[in-house]
Amino acid sequence: MATTEHPAPSRLRTWMLEGLSDMGKGHGAQGPHAEPEPPHKGQPWYRVMCLTGVDYFSTLGYQPGIAALAAGLLSPVATVILVIVTLAGALPVYRRVAQESPHGEGSIAMLERLLSFWKGKLFVLTLLGFAATDFLITITLSAADASTHLVENPHLTSVLHGKQMLITLILVALLGAVFLKGFLEAIGVAVALVVAYLGLNAVVVAVGFWHVLTEGHVVTDWSNALTAEHGNVLAMVGVSLIVFPKLALGLSGFETGVAVMPHVQGDPDDTEEQPRGRIRDTKKLLTAAALIMSVFLITTSFITTVLIPEKEFEDGGQANGRALAYLAHEYLGNGFGTVYDISTIAILWFAGASAMAGLLNLMPRYLPRYGMAPHWARAVRPMVIVFTLVAFLVTWIFDADVDAQGGAYATGVLVLMSSAAIAVTIAARRAQERRWTIVFGIVSAVLLYVTVVNVIERPDGVKIGACFIAGIILISLLSRLLRAFELRVTDVTMDDMAQRFVRDIASRKIRFIANEPDRRDKAEYRDKIEQIRNDNDLTEQEDFVFLEVTVTDPSEFEAGLQVSGEVMHNRYRVLTLESSSVPNALAALLLHVRDTTGCIPHIYFEWTEGNPFANFLRFFLFGQGEVAPVTREVLREAEPDRARRPRVHTG
Repeated sequence: MATTEHPAPSRLRTWMLEGLSDMGKGHGAQGPHAEPEPPHKGQPWYRVMCLTGVDYFSTLGYQPGIAALAAGLLSPVATVILVIVTLAGALPVYRRVAQESPHGEGSIAMLERLLSFWKGKLFVLTLLGFAATDFLITITLSAADASTHLVENPHLTSVLHGKQMLITLILVALLGAVFLKGFLEAIGVAVALVVAYLGLNAVVVAVGFWHVLTEGHVVTDWSNALTAEHGNVLAMVGVSLIVFPKLALGLSGFETGVAVMPHVQGDPDDTEEQPRGRIRDTKKLLTAAALIMSVFLITTSFITTVLIPEKEFEDGGQANGRALAYLAHEYLGNGFGTVYDISTIAILWFAGASAMAGLLNLMPRYLPRYGMAPHWARAVRPMVIVFTLVAFLVTWIFDADVDAQGGAYATGVLVLMSSAAIAVTIAARRAQERRWTIVFGIVSAVLLYVTVVNVIERPDGVKIGACFIAGIILISLLSRLLRAFELRVTDVTMDDMAQRFVRDIASRKIRFIANEPDRRDKAEYRDKIEQIRNDNDLTEQEDFVFLEVTVTDPSEFEAGLQVSGEVMHNRYRVLTLESSSVPNALAALLLHVRDTTGCIPHIYFEWTEGNPFANFLRFFLFGQGEVAPVTREVLREAEPDRARRPRVHTG
């Protein structure tokens, strides 16, 4: 392709765009690395599990309290139902997602294959809106909850009271700084935090059960109250089924578990097409995380329900949003409780790391490829800054309030999980796996039920998600509009006959005729040559080669260009091209011919009839429209030097 000299970039620009040239060239090169790792290299699955685990496991900081508020005395029963949905529903779904999309694209890529053209792009942008809702709210909500734990610590309440917003913004900024430093550092921090946090929680759970055993009356009191309130076991299960959607935040973590999949090490003989080791180890990652979390969800919901007075869970109570921290202070003293608070604050703060990793792995896979983001969106560091600034805005809008963000968080999680369940159901059906189709269909119905109930009870989540979707679509379309005249072709490949045509005509003046293929009979080519000669006052001795572009998918933005040569009616030489845009394909071929022959080519058009604005919309949406001026504009942007620019003639 054409190259133009540019001044040497500054050190800051080089640092910011480090790894950009490698991004987007293959599945393995994308993702949140400061420096892209070689293909198929990465981290052991259990270390990567800790990265997604900081999101998944950190929900223990607030999940028992949410369960107690939502289900009351039924919290342990509702949590058991949540665990059943996790192990029998979400886990099989995401194990299948890992198998179907081993490069971290997740269910979005699976569903993208079902739709083409603009409807497919808009569908993906909608799902990306919910993914952005999920991941960004994970960052802001977790940081806000971490600041809540910090402010409510008995030793710090008097000093930090009223400063939650400032603390939350500082925590978000620190998270961004970690990712600016490098992704491998993020994994190392995640491992340390998860090991410490789970260890401290195991101590709290063990002490909690010890008190349950030594204070036998608490279980009796709980069971008697449960029986008095609900009567029998069937009634308890029925009510639990109704309230368990409110516990949906306990399902978070699976989508990020798949999103960080490219960083799982796999086997030495893995290939990008068949990374069997990476798939196997990612399934281990998902299973281990789900089992660990299930054990903690059941045990913590039980001890917090029977040991903590109900009034303490309510707004203003000492266990509100920090039930396990309450037990740590109550039974192990303020010293251990403070250590537990520090661990909880740290993992809640860093829970945004898995979300940030998911964003950095997901967005560059789609938006730049659609032409709906600048080239620099493929680089990690600029995107970290963008996402951090958006997190600042969200934190400010919600005043760092955990409860206010809960609906949006749950909605984002559940929409993505429902879409994943639907995607694997379709995949199983296409593979003619009848049993799995039924299983995944049931799981899809359950997750859709949970999603609908959540939306009805907390419609603010959909409203916030709609804002993210509208923002992504608007910015994406504006970006596509601004980049409409870019040279979208990544490379040009010509077959032997096409190369022969170019070599032959290069011995004279290179003249191409842009022709919209119609009947492709002898009269069409003869009349076209006659018209071009008359319009441009050319002699009969002038030689021409026809260029014909067939538009494939006009919603695609960047792709390689294949050029084939053929002789029509034993007389007319024709180069055929397939592309998403006629003007961009023609401009790319002209520059390629100039660079390979050293001669300046000429191309001849006829004006397109119709309204210029309508023709531009046809170009923007369908890759056609007013071809001549757009081709000239693409060439002007690609080659600033007029002396080296291919000549465009229109008559």
